[in-house]
Amino acid sequence: MIILWGLETDDPLRAVFECLRRMREDVIFVDQATRYSGLDVELEVGSQASGTISRSGRRFDLGSVSSIFLRPYDIRRLVNAGESEADALVQHALAVEDILQTWVSVTSSLVVNRPSDMSSNSSKPFQAEIVRSAGFLTPETLLTTDPGAAEEFWQRHGEVVYKSISGVRSIVRRLSSEHKKRIEDVANCPVQFQEYIDGSDYRVHVVGERVFSCEVTSSADDYRYGSRQGHSVTFARKVLPEDVETRCKELALRCGLALAGIDLRLNSRGDWYCFEVNPSPAFTVYESETGDPISEAVAQLLVEGRTRPTPPSGFGTRSVS
Repeated sequence: MIILWGLETDDPLRAVFECLRRMREDVIFVDQATRYSGLDVELEVGSQASGTISRSGRRFDLGSVSSIFLRPYDIRRLVNAGESEADALVQHALAVEDILQTWVSVTSSLVVNRPSDMSSNSSKPFQAEIVRSAGFLTPETLLTTDPGAAEEFWQRHGEVVYKSISGVRSIVRRLSSEHKKRIEDVANCPVQFQEYIDGSDYRVHVVGERVFSCEVTSSADDYRYGSRQGHSVTFARKVLPEDVETRCKELALRCGLALAGIDLRLNSRGDWYCFEVNPSPAFTVYESETGDPISEAVAQLLVEGRTRPTPPSGFGTRSVS
């Protein structure tokens, strides 16, 4: 049995769900939009994780779950107007989420991707260390609250971009003359500055042992928002050099990710830079543009499943209904 967890309207989850249905696999879709109404879950974690999940009169043994694909949103952001966290349904949803998060953290089933393995994306400087260990270059970076240091870094590199330090999505922008009057604001919040790397963008999706890559062409600093800013964005399927593909698989492995979206840039000298490893990539955008069967690859990965070491003992018993 395979569990998908998140919003049923989420494009990657929906695409994988449809693939699994065509493959006639036994799938449970745990939809956050319902706030888990009618869903009961019980979990016991000792020398191994065990428990049950019940819905609509059907009861399933968590031990029969071979794999889980999760893309959950913050359930607190799905609370309707007029509701509060004190309401019974919201309390139920929070309790179910808490237990599900515990389960996916300790189960021996395949989890795509385990929350603890996705955590490296919460600190871009930390993730950069992993990127370099896999053999990719990273832009010279300054993380600072010192306006003077920021100006010196800008003057030294000429072209500089700034971006979020955490896993929260931000729009990457190049510094321009209009930012000079705002540079003092750096003192209020840590900002990450990076030297601008000119070249061609590549998005690589690693799905288990399979690799899908495409070249993205756009004049925008951040092609994800290029069309909103009036820039054209084109996608073209590309085959990576064998050594680069191997490094991408190694990078995903070092991050503990069965599914990863890796952002690369190839400069004019033939150097490969890596900007980020996304542990929950919205791969359907690239799939629709290139025709690469990424959803099918994720579905096949879930069908094949795999195991992980037995979790430590002594965590006790928890349930919610």
